[in-house]
Amino acid sequence: MPLDPQSLTPGARRILDAAATLFYELGITAVGVDLIAARSGVTKRTLYDRFGSKDVLVATYLAERDQRWRAEITASLDRPGLSALDRVTAPFDALAEWTARHSRGCAFINALAELPDGAHPARRIAADEKRWLLELFERLAAEAGIADSGRLARELLYLHEGALVVGSVVPGDAAADAGRAARALVAARS
Repeated sequence: MPLDPQSLTPGARRILDAAATLFYELGITAVGVDLIAARSGVTKRTLYDRFGSKDVLVATYLAERDQRWRAEITASLDRPGLSALDRVTAPFDALAEWTARHSRGCAFINALAELPDGAHPARRIAADEKRWLLELFERLAAEAGIADSGRLARELLYLHEGALVVGSVVPGDAAADAGRAARALVAARS
């Protein structure tokens, strides 16, 4: 179970910030608590006092990232002047902005690849983020009056997630390309 990122002590915040950078840049399994403690300027004992385990720290890292990602999506949906059809593809605009700042792909996909145990609390957070995005696409498509919104939602999710996976390894702007493909797909269905 992750800790509430908003209620962390200053020391716990330093630990989480250091861990977040390390987990994203180097990978969850490659980073040990010794490195996190050293990078955050605390002892291992303080790390364990604040988080209890590396698993809780990983879950808290992903929970905070999930909050930030959902806020970005919400901001993209709240832009003035968007039509119902524009709202369906607004998450792709957020994706383009997000990937410009985060070049190592999707932290949730990375976590799903690194954490095969379905009972791991961080894996559950990563999977829930993907389900949330699928449900969001479906709701937005239904609100836009698109028939078979469930199928369209899955196709949009495939485009979105594909852009995240290949964006850091294939030259070009995968997020922008996926956004254009998503808009064409939505236009064809409306």
